[in-house]
Amino acid sequence: MKQRSPWFVIFWVALFAMIFMLMNSAKQKQGEEKLEYSQFKQYVTSGAVTKVVVSPEVIKGEFKDADGTVKKFKTVPMNDPSLIKDMEAAKIKNFSASLNDKWFLNALISFGPIIILIIFFLWMMKGMSNGNKQAMSFGKSKAKLAGSGNTKVTFKDVAGANEAKEELSEVVEFLKDPAKFQKLGGKIPKGVLLVGAPGTGKTLLAKAVAGEAGVPFFSSSGSEFVEMFVGVGASRVRDLFEQGRRNAPCLLFVDEIDAVGRHRGAGLGGGHDEREQTLNQLLVEMDGFDTKEGVILIAATNRPDVLDPALLRPGRFDRQVVVARPELKDREQILEVHAKKVKLADDVNLNVIAKQTPGFVGADLANIINEGALLAARYGQENVTMKNFEEAIDRVYAGPARKSMLRTEKEIKMTAYHEAGHALVAKFLPGTDPVHKVTIIPRGAALGYTMQLPEYDKNTISKKEALNQIAIFFGGRAAEEIVYKDITSGATQDIAEATKLATKMVAVYGMSDKVGPMALDKGKEEIFLGRDISKDSHLSEKMSELIDYEIKKIIDAASKKAVKILTDNRKILDKVVDYLIDRETLSGQDLDKIVKGEKLAAL
Repeated sequence: MKQRSPWFVIFWVALFAMIFMLMNSAKQKQGEEKLEYSQFKQYVTSGAVTKVVVSPEVIKGEFKDADGTVKKFKTVPMNDPSLIKDMEAAKIKNFSASLNDKWFLNALISFGPIIILIIFFLWMMKGMSNGNKQAMSFGKSKAKLAGSGNTKVTFKDVAGANEAKEELSEVVEFLKDPAKFQKLGGKIPKGVLLVGAPGTGKTLLAKAVAGEAGVPFFSSSGSEFVEMFVGVGASRVRDLFEQGRRNAPCLLFVDEIDAVGRHRGAGLGGGHDEREQTLNQLLVEMDGFDTKEGVILIAATNRPDVLDPALLRPGRFDRQVVVARPELKDREQILEVHAKKVKLADDVNLNVIAKQTPGFVGADLANIINEGALLAARYGQENVTMKNFEEAIDRVYAGPARKSMLRTEKEIKMTAYHEAGHALVAKFLPGTDPVHKVTIIPRGAALGYTMQLPEYDKNTISKKEALNQIAIFFGGRAAEEIVYKDITSGATQDIAEATKLATKMVAVYGMSDKVGPMALDKGKEEIFLGRDISKDSHLSEKMSELIDYEIKKIIDAASKKAVKILTDNRKILDKVVDYLIDRETLSGQDLDKIVKGEKLAAL
């Protein structure tokens, strides 16, 4: 807790005392009528005065006005020896005198404001002195010390990411026993760069390294180094490394290093950009970073493509550790870690939840467990059931259900045909992922959706699988065209995803016979301003036309394939729609029974 300055306390105590006394004095004076001394004498002579208190500075008392109302008065005394005789003649029984014992109050009222101003001035001078100290520390690093050998996070708390933990275990060994490596002449990496998608656990891994090694852990963010003042970022970089040397062996962690480590010359501020000066200082510090000091820098980013090459060369970030999206087993382990504090029902199967969440990162899985617990609490349950987790997956996957959304019967039926079209095209095309769920319950921006779940995690996609996927995208539009002889805007997202995949097939994956295996600019997803925006496309006009032709050819063929499948299975399509309208949601098993001609059990 920050300790207050004594001058600060004295100032406020004096101010409150002054205000209290002034309020008390004002309260006493309230309702007093000021009289001239001659008026006072007239009231005395007429017998209107009932009470008099005489003091050297003021005469106070009470009198009755013409209406008989008792009022208070005060007047300034004069040298009048006959006053007492006059009061006796007027038969005023209640009169007395008082000494002037309020000299302290009067002095405080007179000199109090001056005293308060002096105290305030001294307090301000003290504050300016502290401000100078703060200004001198403006260039100090804002890195937070997570623990001095007491970081509780270890590799046991990091589920999955086995390869990343294995790579980082050498760093732990060096921090524990640097002499072990130095005897053999080996050098530990000066810096380790953790690369991975957002939410994969890069920061958690860095904390686990410090926890395993039992060393201090200084955590900072790349954005903390950059300020509007020139030179502050470079100063903070110097201070961070200086802190590391003073606390060696220790671990320095910089999250989102792409905030300061981007390509030099790529910004709009030119070579004297403050960000670039900060990067230059970081490069210099890492160059002079002696591995014998026992200090290791770990940085994290999800955009390694924008980092400056000088930052990635050997001698700086010697090692890059990829923190990949978790596989099926890893997802199950992550779910187990986050579900430890949650009361689970007997029907919960974390393996099934892991299978339903392909491509999800650790943060997504933690969110699913939390959403499931919140839903169970909302419904007043004693534990979290599998149904809660399935609802949580739907919320993360497509958004919360919009139960209050008003839709006409025609819109509901059209949505049912749209989703049934997706599901049946996926069902009848060989080699596609099984359909897990079909629903017409609106969620987020979607009026309904069809969920497919792969039987195993896939790292590549074949040409046949890509063509089938595009056909599935056009299944909803094909169903609308067949049934209503018209099309709606409901397929907007489907068209966008189909075009994106077809473009990758032609311009990135080399899956077009006419274009061939060429990596072309149309496949680039992200542009780094300053580096890529000024690049001229090397595509000729003829090649661009050929790419567009091949993309359209793939999309047209996939659309025709979807139309044929649904036309050949029109009766099944109608049955699926009837069940969808009745139940709103069908499982993959329900869809299998309908395709086989079986009736579903009554609800």
